[in-house]
Amino acid sequence: MSIPAGIRWTYAFVDRPLALRDPARAFWTAVTDTRLSEPRGGEGEFVTLLVEGADPCVKVQGVGTGMGGAHLDFSVDDVPAFVASALALGAETVAEHDGWAVLRSPAGQLFCAVPWHGEAVRPPVVDGSRLDQVSLDIGPGSYDAEVAFWSALLPDWASLRGALPEFHVLKPPPGLPIRILLQRLGEERPASAHLDLACADIDATTARHERLGASVVSHGRHWTVMRDPAGGVYCLTGRDPETGGLPSRS
Repeated sequence: MSIPAGIRWTYAFVDRPLALRDPARAFWTAVTDTRLSEPRGGEGEFVTLLVEGADPCVKVQGVGTGMGGAHLDFSVDDVPAFVASALALGAETVAEHDGWAVLRSPAGQLFCAVPWHGEAVRPPVVDGSRLDQVSLDIGPGSYDAEVAFWSALLPDWASLRGALPEFHVLKPPPGLPIRILLQRLGEERPASAHLDLACADIDATTARHERLGASVVSHGRHWTVMRDPAGGVYCLTGRDPETGGLPSRS
């Protein structure tokens, strides 16, 4: 069954403290080889990272409280229909705006439904890496229900077990720029999200990001956890930047 709303594009949002928006914007434009749009919002808190010759798929938001994280925007043909579908599956409305809405998943992860404005051309790989994934970090008690929610909300996306038992991947149809990883945490805590970049060479990308002001937090099996100059955590992952899959599972 397909959602009547028709998901036409996806955006990954970099959410960082409003007081640190300038270093966040400088870092993420450098990482993605983009330029800033004109700021939007009452405090100039929203910017889009514009791409030469392609359509944008990353935005940066300055948040008034907390350290931020990440969230998804779904650009759809019919915002009310998408919202109705999400609510029927267990989401709740956080805020309604003129033509768009903020929602919360059953586990508490924020996401937005926004109108589609014709975006169609995916940004290219930049220096061997691509920001292509939002990881939803979910406590074990909510994880199975959250996987079921996102799989039902996105019926045209491939819902796949990850390479490790604590991961589940939602792979979008060809052409959509952002995929979703659900990660089961080892302890109960509020739902959060972070950004992942697919890297042909994690070590080379790590060195580049360090030159731009990021620092290494830790190393995992197929990934390196980083902290950007605005204090936000994200991951460099050993996946194919073109397909998003692990080298053996593209």
